[in-house]
Amino acid sequence: MPDLPSAFLPLLLLSKLVAPVTFRHHRYDDLVRTLYRVHNQCPDITRLYNIGRSVKGRYLYVLEFSDHPGIHEPLEPEVKYVGNMHGNEVLGRELLLQLSEFLCEEFRNRNPRILHLIQDTRIHILPSMNPDGYEVAAAQGPSTSGYLVGRNNANGVDLNRNFPDLNTYFHYNEKYGGPNHHLPLPDNWKSQVEPETRAVIQWIRSLNFVLSANLHGGAVVANYPYDKSLDHRFRGPHRTSNSPTPDDQLFQTLAKVYSYAHGWMHQGWNCGDYFPDGITNGASWYSLSKGMQDFNYLHTNCFEITLELSCNKFPRQEELQREWLGNREALIQFLEQVHQGIKGMVIDENSNNLTGAVISVTGINHDVTSAQDPSQGMTPFTVGEHGDYFRLLLPGTYTVTAKAPGYDPQTVIVTVGPAGPTLVNFQLNRSTSQVFPVQKAPGRGQGSRPKQSRTPKKKDTATKRHRGPA
Repeated sequence: MPDLPSAFLPLLLLSKLVAPVTFRHHRYDDLVRTLYRVHNQCPDITRLYNIGRSVKGRYLYVLEFSDHPGIHEPLEPEVKYVGNMHGNEVLGRELLLQLSEFLCEEFRNRNPRILHLIQDTRIHILPSMNPDGYEVAAAQGPSTSGYLVGRNNANGVDLNRNFPDLNTYFHYNEKYGGPNHHLPLPDNWKSQVEPETRAVIQWIRSLNFVLSANLHGGAVVANYPYDKSLDHRFRGPHRTSNSPTPDDQLFQTLAKVYSYAHGWMHQGWNCGDYFPDGITNGASWYSLSKGMQDFNYLHTNCFEITLELSCNKFPRQEELQREWLGNREALIQFLEQVHQGIKGMVIDENSNNLTGAVISVTGINHDVTSAQDPSQGMTPFTVGEHGDYFRLLLPGTYTVTAKAPGYDPQTVIVTVGPAGPTLVNFQLNRSTSQVFPVQKAPGRGQGSRPKQSRTPKKKDTATKRHRGPA
């Protein structure tokens, strides 16, 4: 039998052992039961936890998949999916429940692709960020005309306009000098955001997420940052202008991975709109202030895109199976994108892990940092538990520098290929020219033995615009 084209291999691996699923909408109690059922079916590779409560006291549940759930393993990246941020945009919620059942069942069936993914990745799935809004939308149902009913949380606040606005600070720093990453939050930020937003911010500050997608509805397109245009304040949200990040080419590639793996997103014509390749820069569609994807990029190490997945915000139950089949491969391929670029450990001359060390790539004005012990919060620099870093990059040759206060920087030239991440470790020597105080994190200070990378090879996937608000 002749070799099949490589592009078909992922589809075969997913279609060979497809798990039986039930396609229906899930109210809050059903959602919770479904998550517990998946956890009970796959207790060795899942952990169910909550990150907080909604305005009305509903838990925001997250289901984690990992071969060592609850533990960050050195050099194993963290990735997340967030659904149902707008309560009336329900397809993402149902897709993430289906994805959870699928990952569990395929792992039990020893599907090699899913085995590889769960063994080498720590996956976090938040099916509903806005359970209160969903209950309002679900009570109305999909057949009535209240297009925005249930969109906001129980306090009437749009959660995707509720994150601290860091774009203005970044553009100021870009012009006059200042940090280009991990921009600080206002001192009173907790009092300015909703309970659901506060829970998500604390969650993404507690884990070193590398990649993320936020699932929405009302259009069919993969939207990448920035969502806010540079002149948003002067031109208003309805005047569009492209607002690229320093990682614009990378974000476009991530968006195309989802679009071209999706059943029809890449065709461009959907819902009366046209988006070439099925992707768009957020601000070139319309400018959005205080959104979640910009916040991820500017405050953490996480690269997030927004996936608009259905013309109908609340699809009928009989449409769910088609939507799942159209999104299944894309959801898996996007998770696999976390395994690209470079990763490694940052240690000192005594093999202590250096957490919060800055990793810079020449020509890209956006840095990342080595991971920190979550118990230490967002401290700028410590000697402590983790010390691993992940920097998503496209294939190419890069000049990369690691630096930390009190240590001499180290610069290397790195070639990144298409098949998986390049391992680049840094060992920094204490500077003899000046001394900086270094905070030592409590507990074990010696470097952890890195986990061997077993990253699967990646497959190449490479007008009038009216938008319902994301």
